[in-house]
Amino acid sequence: MHLSTGQTRALGDVMRLLAEATDADALRNDLALPMLDLLRADNYVSFTWDAAQQRFARAKALNMSLENLRSWDEYYRFIDPLTFPMMARRHPTLATQILCQQDLSRTEFFNDFLKRDRMHWGVNVYVFADGECTGDMRIWRHRERGNFDANEIEALRLVEPAFAAALARFRWEATPASLTPAYEGVSELLQRKSTLSQREAEAAALIVSGCPDKLIAKRMEVGLPTVRFHLTNAFRKLRVDNRTQLAARVQALVNAELSSTGHAMTAHHTHMLAASAVAASDMSALN
Repeated sequence: MHLSTGQTRALGDVMRLLAEATDADALRNDLALPMLDLLRADNYVSFTWDAAQQRFARAKALNMSLENLRSWDEYYRFIDPLTFPMMARRHPTLATQILCQQDLSRTEFFNDFLKRDRMHWGVNVYVFADGECTGDMRIWRHRERGNFDANEIEALRLVEPAFAAALARFRWEATPASLTPAYEGVSELLQRKSTLSQREAEAAALIVSGCPDKLIAKRMEVGLPTVRFHLTNAFRKLRVDNRTQLAARVQALVNAELSSTGHAMTAHHTHMLAASAVAASDMSALN
């Protein structure tokens, strides 16, 4: 992946925001400008997904009219040929991967909605925690810029797990009880399949679930030095050097368990847990 000096600076700004954020809505708003700089784009929109209402909510946008945003929620979401197919793919997806540009340009959605804000080439990314969408970024370019290239998609893939982990962290803080079954399943598996003690397995499982160190300390009723002591021991016993490698090790254990015994832990739980740890490693390096 090759990034220009400006893109490299923007990527640093994005990762810093993800590491330091204290509010999900403020984060999605603050990411707008550096994400446009990173992807050399023109329009940014970010929503959260309200599972109870089955609709997107709490829009944050840059270079898109509020009137157009309202029109999407009131009408165009019902004829939008892109959003839900892109959401279903669960990784950064170009609009042209869903519909070729020629077909898209013939739709009412393109001519009466996208063209109002000169949105021609698009890429969306949706992030998930425990099988539920927690938020998205929808980034668009004017026609004259051309479509996003492989370098820019790779840059978005680099941001995606850190964005997912940041939103998962806020979800942890808001509803930690709902995530207990997933992390407890990983903790129990680590104790059975490795030499980790109960406390080491608990700390490792919480890290992999996307829980930040301070919340781990609070949940385990210990100080931060004790959390880091347990994690150091877990890294040593599992023969890993960082949280990214921890995620891979845990995922390998989970995959082996699922294939051999049909363990009750679901695949979407464990995929979310491992992805969160990858991002946690990136963010911890910035602190």
